[in-house]
Amino acid sequence: MKNERIGFIGLGNVGKKLASNLINSKKKILIYDKNKKVYSSFKNKNVFICSNLKELVTKSNIIITCLPSPNAIKDVIESLIPYINKSHLWIEMSTTDRNEMITLSKSFIKNGGKVIEAPITGGEHRAKSGNISILTAGNKNDFNRAFPILSKLGNKILFCGEIGNASILKIITNYLASLHLIGIGDALAVAKKNNIDLGLTYNAIKISSGNSFVNETETKVILSGSYNVGFTMDLVNKDLRLFNNLVKQKNIKIKLGHIISKIFKKGITSLGKRSFSTSIVKLLEIENDIKMRAKNFPKQLIDKQLKQKGVKVN
Repeated sequence: MKNERIGFIGLGNVGKKLASNLINSKKKILIYDKNKKVYSSFKNKNVFICSNLKELVTKSNIIITCLPSPNAIKDVIESLIPYINKSHLWIEMSTTDRNEMITLSKSFIKNGGKVIEAPITGGEHRAKSGNISILTAGNKNDFNRAFPILSKLGNKILFCGEIGNASILKIITNYLASLHLIGIGDALAVAKKNNIDLGLTYNAIKISSGNSFVNETETKVILSGSYNVGFTMDLVNKDLRLFNNLVKQKNIKIKLGHIISKIFKKGITSLGKRSFSTSIVKLLEIENDIKMRAKNFPKQLIDKQLKQKGVKVN
């Protein structure tokens, strides 16, 4: 990592947190985002702001992308490829389509570059603290080159084999998070209608077989009324679409993916695509004329644990 020149592309809600962790680890990085307003967050920090993608790729040998959609990733990488050489390693940290990831990786590698797939999972609060989990895939030697950088960005880092595997696993984990969120909403509605305190309900679920990461985190901001998880309804719908595409490609006979997708599409129609993903619970509140609130729950999720050392997990 000592001699690597890192370029970071994509400074949205998650990207700017990851980039900040690299800066906090005393690494000077090059940054680029098409939304120039985000640069104000990096004022007086150890960064070099690039005016375009060509400048970033020619001055970097490590390129990290954290972008909102497969189309955005495709546009960026196709712009970079003419300038790629054997010194470049692309670390892709978004949630994207497996087939698109494979296709872009082949083009990148054809020009001499190396690729590591590294989507993150665990919530924005952990992306901020540097304790996020990272699913990685690619060549093992390239993973070893990337690991010192990934260890500055996350805590638990799992190597998943060939390119495409990490994208599939990330899509699966996001699907499960959405499934759990729908279930939590139903459970809270039943408790509320039976006059059980929702703070008590949260604690009962937490110590039970029904507990989940979603309950331990997202239920808190539902009960506080802020719903603030930093993750929006349009991103959930993108992830569910990717999940259902995987189901369709392999002709898998399952039903819940389509049901959950239908619920979140209704959420976008009713609440707006930029509403927080947890706002899906508001549909139940409206339909059942209830408010799912409890005292002493936080308005925002904060990981109070200090940055943990990045470790390879099996």
